[in-house]
Amino acid sequence: MSLDILIFGAHADDAEIGMAGTIAKHTAAGLKVGVCDLTRAEMSSNGTVERRTEEAEQASRVLGLSCRTNLGLPDRGLYITPEQVQAVTAEIRRHAPRIVFAPYWEDRHPDHIMCSKLVQEAVFNAKLRNYMPDMPAVQVKATYFYFINDIGPTDLIVDITEHYEQKEASLRCYRSQFEQGEGIVSTPLNQGYIERVRARDSLLGQRSLISFAEGFATKTPYVVTQFGV
Repeated sequence: MSLDILIFGAHADDAEIGMAGTIAKHTAAGLKVGVCDLTRAEMSSNGTVERRTEEAEQASRVLGLSCRTNLGLPDRGLYITPEQVQAVTAEIRRHAPRIVFAPYWEDRHPDHIMCSKLVQEAVFNAKLRNYMPDMPAVQVKATYFYFINDIGPTDLIVDITEHYEQKEASLRCYRSQFEQGEGIVSTPLNQGYIERVRARDSLLGQRSLISFAEGFATKTPYVVTQFGV
């Protein structure tokens, strides 16, 4: 399936934490948006692979995704290897997106950092016609980076005020990660994490008089067609 936007995350819920509002805004506008989770999060302290899969499917419906895939790469085993780069490259070529999103390259979780690196390698390789020549080469127009746990320099923000309820609804689909209960291991995610994400998104929009915004970074200049419109 061809997509307008393809978002990569190391685990299901990464994309929702960083940019669920932006996803909802674009699907509401009729764009085809997909998410690819690199791992099945089998090393998570809470929840099972089966439950995480169900939660991801629920969140995908909330956000109106056109597709969601999982590459089944090893959780806590993401590395720049030829096999893993090829797997991510193949996903880009299957969907031929105009825009790709990846986690920001600095984060407290090593898998988020490695996901970012793998996607950058794959975006570059996807355009090389002699690399994996059995699949047509794909030129991605732009790559942007979303924030999960740690905020870095923000190059642009998206006003997601009208879609914030959708963002929180998608996050609450991941009950195994964000809710407390009997037999649940305490982690940063179930210690008021959703409330902290809400505060972060509110703060990001504050200087521009926006109720809620999501921030993004880019390694290439952000092109503006015309100022003042």
